[in-house]
Amino acid sequence: MNFDTANLPDDPAELKRLLVETQRRYERETELLREQVRLLYAKLFGKKSEKGGAEAGVMQLPLFDMPEPEVEPVAEVVEVPEHTRAKRGRKPLPANLPRVEIVHDIPEDDKVCNCGAELDRIGEDISEKLDIVPAIIRVVRHIRPKYACKACEGLESEGPVVKIAPPPKQIISKGIATAGLLAHILTAKFCDALPFYRQERQFSRLGAEIPRATMANWAMKAAGACTPLLELLWREIHSGPLINIDETSVQVLAEPGRSPTTKSYMWICRGGDPHHPGLIYHYAPSRSAKIARELLAGYRGAVQSDGYAGYDFLDTQPNIAHAGCWAHVRRKFVDAQKGRGKTKKAGSTDVALNYIRQIYAIEKEAAKQGLADEDLLALRRKKARPILEDFFLWLSKKSSQVTPKSLLGSAVNYTLNQWKRLLVYLDIPEMTPDNNAAENAIRPFVVGRKNWLFAGTQEGAKASAVIYSLVETAKANNLEPYNYLRYLFEKLPFAESRSELLKLLPMNLKADDLRIAGNVSGV
Repeated sequence: MNFDTANLPDDPAELKRLLVETQRRYERETELLREQVRLLYAKLFGKKSEKGGAEAGVMQLPLFDMPEPEVEPVAEVVEVPEHTRAKRGRKPLPANLPRVEIVHDIPEDDKVCNCGAELDRIGEDISEKLDIVPAIIRVVRHIRPKYACKACEGLESEGPVVKIAPPPKQIISKGIATAGLLAHILTAKFCDALPFYRQERQFSRLGAEIPRATMANWAMKAAGACTPLLELLWREIHSGPLINIDETSVQVLAEPGRSPTTKSYMWICRGGDPHHPGLIYHYAPSRSAKIARELLAGYRGAVQSDGYAGYDFLDTQPNIAHAGCWAHVRRKFVDAQKGRGKTKKAGSTDVALNYIRQIYAIEKEAAKQGLADEDLLALRRKKARPILEDFFLWLSKKSSQVTPKSLLGSAVNYTLNQWKRLLVYLDIPEMTPDNNAAENAIRPFVVGRKNWLFAGTQEGAKASAVIYSLVETAKANNLEPYNYLRYLFEKLPFAESRSELLKLLPMNLKADDLRIAGNVSGV
C-alpha cells in the first residue's frame, strides 16, 4: 500500500479507519484476482466437462432446501435378486460390409479316419477380420465416336458434316475432376478438417499430382454451381417455427481495406422443419447486429440465441419470440464454481447448478416419455415453471449479497438480465432450453479452423460457407456427406427448374436415394 503522507489525517482514530478501509478494499480486489487465477488454472489444466455433482468434487444439494432430520442409523438387510450379466466382447462387424471368404481346409489325406471311412463335414468355425483397401485412383475415359459420310463427304448434308454426341454435363465443365473425386476432396476438407495441402500429399502418394491451388479452384466452382440451392435452403429455414442462430470468428487474409489480422465472422442459422432441419453458414466481415437483421429479415417465429448484444433488437420485433440459452447460464455458474477452487462444502454456485439440473431433468423425462407439443408444454408448465419461480427469487436475493465483479456476481446478474428470454422455451414445444443446436452445428467449422487457420480471400470464405451449409444439412438429415455430395454433383448439372433443384436439397432425400455403387454416369 502506498500513501501520500502529506494527505494523511493527524487524528489517530481517522487514520486507523482509513487503514482498515484500504485493507478491506485490497482484500476484496485480491480475492477477485485469486478467483480469476483459479478459473484460469481450471480451464488450462482441469476437466473440460461442465458436469457438476460428484464429478466436480462438490457435495450435491438435496432437492429441497429444508434439511432432513438426523436419525440414528438402523441396520437393514437388503436382498439382491439374482441377475445375469451381459458378456462383454467385441461388437460384430457391420452386416452391410462386403465379405471375402477364405477357406482354410485340412489336406485331403487328413479327411480319412483311421478306420478307413471318409470324414464328414459337421460344421465350421468362422472368425471375421476387418480389412481395408486404400483409395484407388482411376481414370474414367469418355469416348464419343465421330461419324461422317465417305460417299458424298457431306456435300448432300445440310447440317454438320461430322456427327458426334454432346459432351456429358459436369459440375465443373472442361475439368478433370469427376463428381466422385470432387466429393472426396470436399468431404475430406469440410467433414474431416483435412486442408488441401495435406490432401495434395496424400494424392501424391497414390500417384496423382493435384496441386492445392487446383483443389481450391474446384471448391470455388462447385460452390458457385450450388449457390441456387442456398436460396432455396434459406426459404426452407425461414418457413420453420424456430431458428437457432450463432456466430464464430474467422480470419480472412485478403480483404479490401482491412488488415490481415482483422476478425471476420461466420454466422450459422439452423431451422426449418424440426424433423428435417436445414443449416445455413453465412460469411460476413463483422459481428454487428446489422448482419443478424439481414439474416432474419421477414422471419416470423421464434429465434434462440446466446446473450450477445447484437441480438438485443429481437426483443422489440413484433413477430419474433426471442429465447435465451440456459447452457450459457450454466456455463457461467460452472466458471464461478471453478473459481472457488477445490472444496467439499456446498456453496451458492451449487445451489444455482442444482436448479438448472432440475430443469434439464424435466426435459429428459419428457424425452423418455416421447412427449411433444401440448403434452410437453403441459409438463414444463406444471414442473419447470415452479422451479424457475423459486430460482428467480433466489437470484434476486443473491444479487444484493454478492460482489458484482466476482464470477458468482457476474453469473447472477447475467441470468437476471436474460430472465425473460430464458422463460420463452416454456411456451414453444420445438425449442429446447439451450441453443446447443446452433453451437453443435458451428463446431465442425471451429474444428476445421484449427487446421486450416484462415481463409485466403472473401470469395474463399463465401465458398466455404456454401459447402459447409450443404454438408452439415446432409448430416442433420442422416445422409452420409460423401454420398450426398457425389449424388448432388452428378444430378445438379441436369437440374433446370426450381422443382428439380428442390429435390436435391438434403431434407428432400433419403439414404436409399443416394445409390452410387459402381455409378460413373455423369462424371
